[in-house]
Formats: sequence, structure tokens, C-alpha cells
Amino acid sequence: MAGLTITRSFAAPREAVFDAWTNPEKFAVWFGTDGVDVPAETLSMDVRPGGSWKAVMKLPDDTSISWIGEYLEVDAPSHLVMTITDNPALDARGVITVDLAEVGGGTEMIMSQESPGFDQGQLDQTAIGYNAFFDVMGTLVAESE
Repeated sequence: MAGLTITRSFAAPREAVFDAWTNPEKFAVWFGTDGVDVPAETLSMDVRPGGSWKAVMKLPDDTSISWIGEYLEVDAPSHLVMTITDNPALDARGVITVDLAEVGGGTEMIMSQESPGFDQGQLDQTAIGYNAFFDVMGTLVAESE
């Protein structure tokens, strides 16, 4: 199955990084970066196994992307598994796994996403997007200290 894995280190405790994934106000800051708005009223997160989440990205060209998913595993502050799709009509969902470990006064995050049906070009673009997201997340979690 197509997928990608990104490993990043953050100068913040893993609780702060986990919070960035599960706190709606913080998620809205990094999910979409500076060029994309995720309005608070479009974001909901029921962070528990079986709970759902949704967010709408408002793009600079006035279009939007509606994301939905479900939480499969929640083990704060070290492990999170959730599904993601921008096409709610399809049953195929990407599965995101986030593992957080305390490393040298900070946190190492290993995020992997299974992306059914993605070709290499789509995976490459997804990785570019996530890395931009995680650049913003790094600033956000460092400021939370």
C-alpha cells in the first residue's frame, strides 16, 4: 500500500506535540500553514477511540477542502492513530499514525500515513505539505513552553 513516513524533532515536550495534534485551537494553526485558514467554527475533534474529527481548509484562491476522519487509537501523550480523507463519499481513508518519544530534552515525532490509491507524485506532494505543516508546528510547540 502506498504511504509515507516523516520523522521530525521538536524542542518541546511530547505533551505539547500531542496537544498540537488534539487541541482544536492548536491544530487549526499548523494544519494548513500560514497561507491557508482553518476557521475554528469548521473544526471539531472528539479525541477518543471511535470519535470523529473534521476541519475545513480555506485556500487562498477561495476554494476549500473539507477533511474528516476518525480516531482509532489514543494513548496520550505518546501515540495517536486517526483516519483522514478529503472525499467523505469514499470508504477509502488514509490512516495516520503518530508516535512521540522523548529524546534529548525534546520530542521525536514519527508520523506515517497509509494513502490507498496514491501514486508517487501524490505521495511526494503530500510529504511537501506535511513538512510545511510541521515547520509551523515546530514554532507553535516551542512557543507553548
